[in-house]
Amino acid sequence: MLITGFPAGSWGTNCYVLASGPGEPCLVIDPGQDSIDGIQDILREHRLLPAAVLLTHGHIDHVWSVAPLTDHFDIPALIHADDRYRLADPAGSSFSAAREQLLSMTKNALELTEPGEVREVVDGEVLDIAGIPVTVRHAPGHTEGSSVFLTADVMFSGDLLFAGSIGRTDLPGGDHARMTDSLRRVVLTTDDDCVVLPGHGPQTTIGAEKATNPFLTPLQSGQQPPANDRGL
Repeated sequence: MLITGFPAGSWGTNCYVLASGPGEPCLVIDPGQDSIDGIQDILREHRLLPAAVLLTHGHIDHVWSVAPLTDHFDIPALIHADDRYRLADPAGSSFSAAREQLLSMTKNALELTEPGEVREVVDGEVLDIAGIPVTVRHAPGHTEGSSVFLTADVMFSGDLLFAGSIGRTDLPGGDHARMTDSLRRVVLTTDDDCVVLPGHGPQTTIGAEKATNPFLTPLQSGQQPPANDRGL
Protein backbone atom coordinates (compact mmCIF):
# COMPACT_ATOMS: atom_id res chain seq x y z
CA MET A 1 0.00 0.00 0.00
CA LEU A 2 1.15 3.52 -0.80
CA ILE A 3 0.58 6.16 1.88
CA THR A 4 2.21 9.56 1.72
CA GLY A 5 1.43 13.01 3.00
CA PHE A 6 2.63 16.43 4.05
CA PRO A 7 1.69 19.32 6.39
CA ALA A 8 -0.02 22.21 4.62
CA GLY A 9 -1.10 25.75 5.27
CA SER A 10 -1.06 28.11 8.22
CA TRP A 11 -2.24 25.38 10.60
CA GLY A 12 0.20 22.67 9.43
CA THR A 13 -2.68 20.30 8.68
CA ASN A 14 -1.54 16.89 7.50
CA CYS A 15 -2.94 15.96 4.09
CA TYR A 16 -2.62 12.29 3.11
CA VAL A 17 -2.83 10.39 -0.16
CA LEU A 18 -3.63 6.69 -0.01
CA ALA A 19 -3.49 4.13 -2.86
CA SER A 20 -3.02 0.42 -3.33
CA GLY A 21 0.11 1.19 -5.32
CA PRO A 22 1.63 3.42 -8.03
CA GLY A 23 -0.52 3.95 -11.09
CA GLU A 24 -3.73 3.21 -9.17
CA PRO A 25 -6.79 5.23 -8.06
CA CYS A 26 -6.24 7.00 -4.76
CA LEU A 27 -7.99 8.63 -1.83
CA VAL A 28 -7.10 12.09 -0.54
CA ILE A 29 -7.64 12.73 3.16
CA ASP A 30 -8.10 16.25 4.59
CA PRO A 31 -6.91 18.61 1.84
CA GLY A 32 -6.35 21.76 3.85
CA GLN A 33 -5.11 25.22 2.97
CA ASP A 34 -2.34 25.35 0.33
CA SER A 35 -2.49 21.59 -0.22
CA ILE A 36 -3.33 21.50 -3.95
CA ASP A 37 0.24 21.83 -5.23
CA GLY A 38 1.50 19.14 -2.87
CA ILE A 39 -1.31 16.79 -3.88
CA GLN A 40 -0.60 17.38 -7.56
CA ASP A 41 3.10 16.61 -7.01
CA ILE A 42 2.19 13.28 -5.38
CA LEU A 43 -0.26 12.42 -8.15
CA ARG A 44 2.36 13.05 -10.83
CA GLU A 45 5.16 11.24 -9.01
CA HIS A 46 3.12 8.09 -8.42
CA ARG A 47 0.80 8.32 -11.46
CA LEU A 48 -2.32 8.40 -9.30
CA LEU A 49 -5.88 9.50 -10.04
CA PRO A 50 -8.09 10.62 -7.14
CA ALA A 51 -11.32 8.67 -6.66
CA ALA A 52 -12.67 10.48 -3.57
CA VAL A 53 -11.78 12.88 -0.78
CA LEU A 54 -12.26 11.72 2.82
CA LEU A 55 -12.74 14.33 5.52
CA THR A 56 -12.11 13.49 9.17
CA HIS A 57 -14.20 16.51 10.19
CA GLY A 58 -15.42 19.83 8.88
CA HIS A 59 -13.03 22.39 10.37
CA ILE A 60 -11.66 24.91 7.91
CA ASP A 61 -8.05 23.75 8.28
CA HIS A 62 -9.03 20.26 7.05
CA VAL A 63 -11.49 21.14 4.27
CA TRP A 64 -10.03 24.32 2.80
CA SER A 65 -9.19 22.84 -0.63
CA VAL A 66 -11.87 20.17 -0.87
CA ALA A 67 -14.12 21.98 -3.35
CA PRO A 68 -11.49 22.81 -6.00
CA LEU A 69 -10.07 19.30 -5.71
CA THR A 70 -13.39 17.45 -5.98
CA ASP A 71 -14.69 19.72 -8.72
CA HIS A 72 -11.53 19.41 -10.81
CA PHE A 73 -11.52 15.61 -10.72
CA ASP A 74 -15.33 15.24 -10.59
CA ILE A 75 -15.18 13.12 -7.43
CA PRO A 76 -17.19 13.14 -4.18
CA ALA A 77 -16.23 14.41 -0.74
CA LEU A 78 -17.14 12.03 2.10
CA ILE A 79 -17.86 13.30 5.61
CA HIS A 80 -19.88 12.11 8.59
CA ALA A 81 -23.48 13.30 8.48
CA ASP A 82 -23.12 15.28 11.71
CA ASP A 83 -20.44 17.52 10.18
CA ARG A 84 -22.09 17.85 6.77
CA TYR A 85 -23.45 21.30 7.63
CA ARG A 86 -19.93 22.65 8.12
CA LEU A 87 -19.10 22.34 4.42
CA ALA A 88 -21.65 25.06 3.65
CA ASP A 89 -19.74 27.53 5.86
CA PRO A 90 -16.30 26.16 6.88
CA ALA A 91 -15.07 29.48 8.26
CA GLY A 92 -18.17 30.38 10.24
CA SER A 93 -18.59 26.90 11.71
CA SER A 94 -14.94 26.44 12.70
CA PHE A 95 -13.72 29.45 14.64
CA SER A 96 -15.02 32.61 16.21
CA ALA A 97 -12.50 34.69 14.26
CA ALA A 98 -14.00 37.22 11.90
CA ARG A 99 -13.52 36.86 8.16
CA GLU A 100 -11.06 39.77 8.23
CA GLN A 101 -8.91 37.91 10.78
CA LEU A 102 -8.91 34.77 8.66
CA LEU A 103 -7.95 36.78 5.59
CA SER A 104 -5.04 38.28 7.49
CA MET A 105 -3.92 34.85 8.70
CA THR A 106 -4.02 33.42 5.20
CA LYS A 107 -2.59 36.32 3.17
CA ASN A 108 -5.95 37.32 1.70
CA ALA A 109 -6.44 33.88 0.18
CA LEU A 110 -9.74 32.98 1.82
CA GLU A 111 -11.88 31.49 -0.96
CA LEU A 112 -14.13 28.69 0.28
CA THR A 113 -16.96 27.03 -1.61
CA GLU A 114 -19.05 23.94 -1.00
CA PRO A 115 -18.12 20.73 -2.90
CA GLY A 116 -20.39 19.83 -5.79
CA GLU A 117 -20.96 16.27 -4.53
CA VAL A 118 -20.96 15.31 -0.85
CA ARG A 119 -21.66 11.82 0.48
CA GLU A 120 -22.44 11.28 4.14
CA VAL A 121 -20.82 8.36 5.96
CA VAL A 122 -21.90 6.59 9.15
CA ASP A 123 -20.18 4.78 12.00
CA GLY A 124 -19.00 1.29 11.10
CA GLU A 125 -19.41 1.78 7.37
CA VAL A 126 -16.78 0.05 5.25
CA LEU A 127 -15.88 2.11 2.21
CA ASP A 128 -14.48 0.26 -0.79
CA ILE A 129 -13.23 3.04 -3.00
CA ALA A 130 -10.17 2.77 -5.22
CA GLY A 131 -9.86 -0.87 -4.17
CA ILE A 132 -8.98 0.09 -0.60
CA PRO A 133 -11.33 -1.01 2.20
CA VAL A 134 -11.58 1.80 4.77
CA THR A 135 -13.64 1.54 7.94
CA VAL A 136 -15.31 4.67 9.30
CA ARG A 137 -15.38 5.12 13.08
CA HIS A 138 -17.46 8.03 14.32
CA ALA A 139 -15.45 9.68 17.09
CA PRO A 140 -17.20 12.91 18.18
CA GLY A 141 -15.78 15.29 20.74
CA HIS A 142 -13.62 17.64 18.69
CA THR A 143 -16.67 18.21 16.47
CA GLU A 144 -20.03 16.46 16.30
CA GLY A 145 -19.08 14.48 13.22
CA SER A 146 -15.39 13.86 13.84
CA SER A 147 -14.37 10.46 12.49
CA VAL A 148 -11.29 8.34 12.02
CA PHE A 149 -10.53 6.14 9.04
CA LEU A 150 -8.99 2.71 9.53
CA THR A 151 -7.33 0.60 6.87
CA ALA A 152 -5.08 -2.40 7.47
CA ASP A 153 -2.93 -1.41 10.47
CA VAL A 154 -3.21 2.37 9.99
CA MET A 155 -5.54 4.89 11.63
CA PHE A 156 -6.06 8.33 10.11
CA SER A 157 -7.08 9.96 13.37
CA GLY A 158 -7.87 13.52 12.28
CA ASP A 159 -8.05 15.69 15.39
CA LEU A 160 -9.12 12.92 17.75
CA LEU A 161 -5.61 11.76 18.70
CA PHE A 162 -2.15 13.27 18.28
CA ALA A 163 1.29 12.22 19.42
CA GLY A 164 1.15 13.16 23.09
CA SER A 165 -2.19 14.92 22.96
CA ILE A 166 -5.84 14.87 21.85
CA GLY A 167 -8.10 17.29 20.00
CA ARG A 168 -9.41 20.35 21.78
CA THR A 169 -13.05 20.42 22.82
CA ASP A 170 -13.66 24.11 23.48
CA LEU A 171 -14.58 25.12 19.91
CA PRO A 172 -18.22 25.17 18.68
CA GLY A 173 -19.48 21.58 18.52
CA GLY A 174 -16.80 20.30 20.90
CA ASP A 175 -17.78 18.14 23.86
CA HIS A 176 -15.37 16.76 26.46
CA ALA A 177 -17.69 13.93 27.56
CA ARG A 178 -18.10 12.75 23.96
CA MET A 179 -14.35 13.04 23.40
CA THR A 180 -13.74 10.83 26.44
CA ASP A 181 -16.20 8.26 25.13
CA SER A 182 -14.58 8.31 21.68
CA LEU A 183 -11.14 7.75 23.16
CA ARG A 184 -12.45 4.75 25.09
CA ARG A 185 -14.36 3.22 22.16
CA VAL A 186 -12.07 3.99 19.25
CA VAL A 187 -8.55 4.39 20.60
CA LEU A 188 -8.27 2.08 23.60
CA THR A 189 -9.85 -0.82 21.70
CA THR A 190 -7.40 -0.58 18.79
CA ASP A 191 -4.34 -2.82 18.59
CA ASP A 192 -1.15 -1.36 20.01
CA ASP A 193 0.80 -1.82 16.78
CA CYS A 194 -1.65 0.28 14.75
CA VAL A 195 0.13 3.27 13.21
CA VAL A 196 -1.59 6.60 13.88
CA LEU A 197 -1.41 9.28 11.20
CA PRO A 198 -2.90 12.36 12.89
CA GLY A 199 -4.33 15.57 11.53
CA HIS A 200 -1.37 17.54 12.89
CA GLY A 201 2.14 16.63 13.95
CA PRO A 202 4.19 13.44 13.65
CA GLN A 203 2.93 9.90 13.35
CA THR A 204 2.76 7.64 16.36
CA THR A 205 1.28 4.29 17.38
CA ILE A 206 -1.65 3.32 19.54
CA GLY A 207 0.72 1.48 21.90
CA ALA A 208 2.96 4.51 22.34
CA GLU A 209 0.00 6.73 23.11
CA LYS A 210 -1.48 4.28 25.60
CA ALA A 211 1.86 4.23 27.39
CA THR A 212 2.68 7.94 27.46
CA ASN A 213 -0.21 10.18 26.38
CA PRO A 214 -1.35 12.12 29.48
CA PHE A 215 -4.92 12.22 28.15
CA LEU A 216 -5.09 8.44 27.72
CA THR A 217 -3.32 7.12 30.79
CA PRO A 218 -6.09 8.19 33.21
CA LEU A 219 -8.70 6.41 31.09
CA GLN A 220 -6.88 3.12 31.40
CA SER A 221 -7.14 3.27 35.20
CA GLY A 222 -10.81 4.22 35.18
CA GLN A 223 -10.26 7.94 35.78
CA GLN A 224 -11.49 10.94 33.82
CA PRO A 225 -8.90 12.54 31.52
CA PRO A 226 -8.32 16.31 31.55
CA ALA A 227 -9.90 18.41 28.84
CA ASN A 228 -7.74 19.89 26.09
CA ASP A 229 -8.78 23.51 25.73
CA ARG A 230 -5.83 24.78 23.76
CA GLY A 231 -3.87 23.91 20.66
CA LEU A 232 -5.49 22.10 17.76
